Amino acid sequence: MQESNNKIQRRKHNLIMEDRKNLTLTGIVDVDSFDEQTVILITDIGELTVKGSSLQIKGFSIESGELSLDGEIESLSYQEVNHTNGGFFSKLFR
Repeated sequence: MQESNNKIQRRKHNLIMEDRKNLTLTGIVDVDSFDEQTVILITDIGELTVKGSSLQIKGFSIESGELSLDGEIESLSYQEVNHTNGGFFSKLFR
């Protein structure tokens, strides 16, 4: 799937939370890490951290980017994706 000017098409990112117990998300690129207290998700618009208790991923489709999560949800926070920092060597050779 190649697009003009080699641009990568972004998925729409939406979330629906019901009673702070069920969370349905779209536009998820990957699951970075998860346990019962923290789920870290990668989206095109940044890293999304979900904190709570008894968190469980009920389903995830990498093809469609849809994820379903249950548990006691306490917070949602985004961190910007910083593509310009580079890794260790890019910082070393500046």
